[in-house]
Amino acid sequence: MKKYLALALALVMIFAFVAACDGSGSEAVSKENIKIGVVHIGPLADQGYTYNHHIGAEKMISNLGLRSDQYVPKFSVGVDAADVTGAINELIQEGCHIIFATSFSHQDQMIEAARENPDVIFAHATGTNAIGSGLSNYSNYFAKIHEARYLGGVAAGLKTETNKLGYVAAHPYAEVISGFTAFYLGALSVNPDVTMDVIYINSWGDPPLEQQVADRLIQMGADVIAQHSDSATPAIAAETGGVWHVGYNNDMREAAPNASLLSPRIDWSIYMTIAVQHVLDGTQIPEDWGEGLASGAAFITGLNDAIVAPGTADAIADAKAKILGGFEIFSGHLVDNDGNNAKIEAYGGGLIYEFTDASSSFSESSGPSAPSFNAIIKGINIVT
Repeated sequence: MKKYLALALALVMIFAFVAACDGSGSEAVSKENIKIGVVHIGPLADQGYTYNHHIGAEKMISNLGLRSDQYVPKFSVGVDAADVTGAINELIQEGCHIIFATSFSHQDQMIEAARENPDVIFAHATGTNAIGSGLSNYSNYFAKIHEARYLGGVAAGLKTETNKLGYVAAHPYAEVISGFTAFYLGALSVNPDVTMDVIYINSWGDPPLEQQVADRLIQMGADVIAQHSDSATPAIAAETGGVWHVGYNNDMREAAPNASLLSPRIDWSIYMTIAVQHVLDGTQIPEDWGEGLASGAAFITGLNDAIVAPGTADAIADAKAKILGGFEIFSGHLVDNDGNNAKIEAYGGGLIYEFTDASSSFSESSGPSAPSFNAIIKGINIVT
């Protein structure tokens, strides 16, 4: 009898373990004990990318009814590999069950940590290598921010008087190129005469350089400045320079009340809440996650009604409805500045997609969440 009781008890324990896991080795974690680490690339005071990701983490904590001390942020972890590895290791040693990293530049260190620490979940924003990694504790996430940037471009195209836009761009990566191209196509949809100058700062965030580049774009004739850079400095430069601005990551009307038209943003809390809930449940988080306007993961801030062009709200509403109805932003016979078919190329070479005629259509971020569009199309001038 004891033998059978022991066997029955063992089976109960096995079934309980299986119920608490998803088959990948992830055990459920209690709400009281879970700890969440986040590796932020910049300082909280940037009022841009890091600020927005931090707001997402705080909202996730609130959504799940967790304590503030269960969120462990590491700020100003830049691109240095040793610094990134050190921050990740600190979070592991502090007992974090899931670790988020916010920058593309953290990719190599995150996937290595996932290999070495199978009992910790790693979620990496903007990355490209979760699919096919074979790691059940590693995932990528992003949002279809190009959809919100398209709406920002509509506002810019209606507002410009010089028909020249300027763009402060971080790096010549697909994430950045996809964004500024969507912005330009949004402007072009309401203003066929608009062109755009782009200058790379070759950094995700460098406030003094962001200001210098914004000032240069203004001097070149741009009267609407947009950005993919981490601080509010371009907004302030636009305000000082007497032109208008479309922001990123934060509502920049407070920083530039006479310049900021609106800002595309990502609500990181949507994914972070989903991911942490999976950890609480002991189920595997999505391998690669990316949503857009439909879920609210990508959105735009309120319009600055005092300065936007007449009809902007209606034009944006129409454009949003079109996107939600299935319109692909990267579609049609897109060409480069030499008149050749625009081509999306893979990292390291190889053709992903070519825009050959009016029926061409590329669904950005619908497979891997990280953007792929990296063609420079007609009307966009890369300034060196």
